[in-house]
Amino acid sequence: MSTTINGPTIATNQPPRGNVAGFFKYFRFDALSGFLVFLIALPLCLGISSASEFPIVAGVLTAIVGACITPFISNSELTIKGPAAGLIVISLGAIQEMKHIYGEEGGYAAVLAIGVVAGVIQVAFGLLRSGVIGEFFPSAVVHGMLAAIGVIIIGKQTHTLLGVQPESHDPLGLLAEIPRSIWNMDPYVACIGFISLALLFGMTFFKNKTVKKIPVPMVVMLIAIPLGMYFELGQPHKYMFGGVEHFISEKALVNIPTNLLAAITFPNFASLQTFAAWKWVFMYALIGSLESILSAKAVDMLDPYRRKSNLNRDLLAVGVGNTLSSAIGGLPMISEIVRSKANIDNGAKTRFANFWHGLFLLVSVSFLAKFIHLIPMTALAAMLIFTGFRLASPNEFLKVYRTGREQLFIFVFTMIMVLATDLLVGIMLGIVAKLVIHTANGVPITSLFKPFLDVQTMDDGSCVVFASQSAVFSNWIPFRRQIEHLGFVQHSNVTVDLSGTKFVDHTVMEKLHELQEDFIQEGLKLDIVGLDSHQQMSNSSLAARKQLGLPLMHRLTFTIPEDLEPSLMALLSNADLQDSVKSSWKAVLPSSSAGNLFRIEALIPRDKSQRLIESIRRTMPTLNGMTMLLETVGVLHSSSQSWTPSSEEAKLAIRRIRDDFVSKKL
Repeated sequence: MSTTINGPTIATNQPPRGNVAGFFKYFRFDALSGFLVFLIALPLCLGISSASEFPIVAGVLTAIVGACITPFISNSELTIKGPAAGLIVISLGAIQEMKHIYGEEGGYAAVLAIGVVAGVIQVAFGLLRSGVIGEFFPSAVVHGMLAAIGVIIIGKQTHTLLGVQPESHDPLGLLAEIPRSIWNMDPYVACIGFISLALLFGMTFFKNKTVKKIPVPMVVMLIAIPLGMYFELGQPHKYMFGGVEHFISEKALVNIPTNLLAAITFPNFASLQTFAAWKWVFMYALIGSLESILSAKAVDMLDPYRRKSNLNRDLLAVGVGNTLSSAIGGLPMISEIVRSKANIDNGAKTRFANFWHGLFLLVSVSFLAKFIHLIPMTALAAMLIFTGFRLASPNEFLKVYRTGREQLFIFVFTMIMVLATDLLVGIMLGIVAKLVIHTANGVPITSLFKPFLDVQTMDDGSCVVFASQSAVFSNWIPFRRQIEHLGFVQHSNVTVDLSGTKFVDHTVMEKLHELQEDFIQEGLKLDIVGLDSHQQMSNSSLAARKQLGLPLMHRLTFTIPEDLEPSLMALLSNADLQDSVKSSWKAVLPSSSAGNLFRIEALIPRDKSQRLIESIRRTMPTLNGMTMLLETVGVLHSSSQSWTPSSEEAKLAIRRIRDDFVSKKL
């Protein structure tokens, strides 16, 4: 049974929970989904390990730790914790730099120490309730970062797919070498890689629900393994093709230890004495936390029961998981979106689906190591190229463009800066570019990091939040806290009035939309008003909005019988409002059967008008025959704090409006 409350359908029965009772009640759903997710996770974990230049089993260790630990800490019911393609760039950069300092063997142990400390920092983030950190980063910068990661993955894995060892290590160099690798590709290896790619991309064109539930990575494995056996990839040998001699090495197949305990490696904390190590600690903790939070929020939106994850608990769980994983030789983990989406599609009910997927991974690497050894590396590369393409697909560019050209600029700029420098520098430059554009769009520097809010409580218990100056990504966190406190703590309906803002950016529009969904689920209402005088930067409903130019006030227009005119004027002259009603005038309208009608107009600062309206509503029964119109208007030489009647220009503008008002007998 379900009910609709001004929005999405919300289940009215008690949603499934990952407690002791839920473990047994939803066993068949969670175990089945866990098994199907395992079929997807195994090749992806192996591929991410390989792309990160970690031991091939490291990603599986990470997923096992995440599955066995995090379900008992986090309340996130449907997220799958494990290694993610989005962290390949950090893992790869860290291990390459540490190997340069400590050598081939010592570099791996040094990176594990980095992972342990980063995990401890994430635990601190969770305990300090820093889950809100994901709210700071502008959407275009985050998507630009992810697109850059996608391009980097494609640039590196294309060479593996073709069976060629590249000479370059930096992202732009790897991209530039692709034509050379195509020319020198190994035909047998590339054949398996291209077939794997064709399967991965081809399956996306099938719309049938049954077909879409098939774990495509496992289908790729079932085809790639026989092809690898046919081409004898397991036997190092030379062969002639097209008059050119090629050599198949032992690196063409996955090299996994037959004893899982032999893969356990302990960190070398001596590496933390270097500045380079702490740079990667910061990158691991910051980017890993950001990606994990964003993924957890995305999974919550897909949850059919609309259960909300406690992002602080989820971050705490990821931090504990990363600390333990790195302590035994694993990769960093996050709440991973692709496997989580598969988990939902396969009918998982509680967080124990994550546990079952980890258990199946443990069994597979413990007892099926010889089978896993038959997987061609080129097939894993194809999966990662497919993942990278999804992060940087043309659709991503198109979606960002639809929210505004300035969003596309930030997206592309961030992506290029990440490719040209590194992840952290690219993100920081993207944020700086965003702030510069905001300043050019009229955002006052004083409001870049501080929201200017005025809260009024109405007689019905609802609250109105008047925002002035700007509402942008960099001042959103305190803005959000104010709205959440009024709604979720005080249990009030909230109206956010943005008419006083000079600029509202896309990130805030997107976050306000998400908050509206949260309010609906709590049985509350969040209204966004005051954007009528703002110009949208694109046709998207979530586009940034820019104030057209004039400062705004509320214009109240009353039509009232002659005998009630003194009562209304007394109300407008109320002591509490006499400093707010800065200008009013009246005109006598043509007489009617009820006598002369007066039309009275008053200009009132927006943050003061609500109190007047409430007073008028209470008085309306005694003002029988009165009508009232409220408009938001741009006014010369006005602000929400002061009105300057001494200005000759303002006086002249008022006089002209008044004369026109009377002459047309409006």
